[in-house]
Amino acid sequence: MSLLDIHVLGSPILRQETEVVTQITPELRRLVDDMFDTMEVAKGVGLAAPQVGRSERLCVVDADDVRLVVINPEIVHKEGGLVRGEEGCLSIPEIYADVDRVARITVRAQDIDGKWYEIENAANLLGRCLQHEIDHLHGKMFTDRLSLLKKRSAMKEWENYEKAKYPKNVRVLPVGDLPPEKDSAKA
Repeated sequence: MSLLDIHVLGSPILRQETEVVTQITPELRRLVDDMFDTMEVAKGVGLAAPQVGRSERLCVVDADDVRLVVINPEIVHKEGGLVRGEEGCLSIPEIYADVDRVARITVRAQDIDGKWYEIENAANLLGRCLQHEIDHLHGKMFTDRLSLLKKRSAMKEWENYEKAKYPKNVRVLPVGDLPPEKDSAKA
C-alpha cells in the first residue's frame, strides 16, 4: 500500500484538462490501487488522478456501496432537474457547500481491464460523486459551481483554514511564488 500526496487548491494540476488513457499498464494498476488506499485513509468517496498529481483521465469512486474504477469517463445522458446537495473535496479540506447537480446521469467509462461499461441512472451520492470527479478531470472544482457570493465565502473559509495550520510568523506562498531550488553543490 502506498499513500499518495493529495494536491490542494492552488496546485496547477487541479486546473488542467486530463489526458485520455490509451493503455492499461502495470503502473496504472498500481496507481489505481494507491488511489483507493489514499481515498480510504482520507475518508473520501471519490478521488481523481489530478488530486494526486497525475494527468490521466481516471478516477476511483466508492459511494452507495458501489466501488468503481472509472477510466476515460463521459457523461452520455442527463435526466431530471438540478438537485442541491452538500459537497466537500479532499483537495479543499474542511470546506463544504451546497452544489447543484443533475439528478441522474449515465456514464460510459472503461474499467481497469480496459473494457467499456455504462453506469445507468446514477443518482444520489453515486451520481453526485461521479459528476464531482469527472469535473476534476476537466480542471474544475466544486467551488466553480457556486454563486459568486457562496464562492467568496468558501474561499474565505479556505484562507482561514490555511492560516490556522501555520504559526503567525510563517507566510504560506501560493503555488507559483515558490523560490527556485538552490543547487546543493553551490550551497
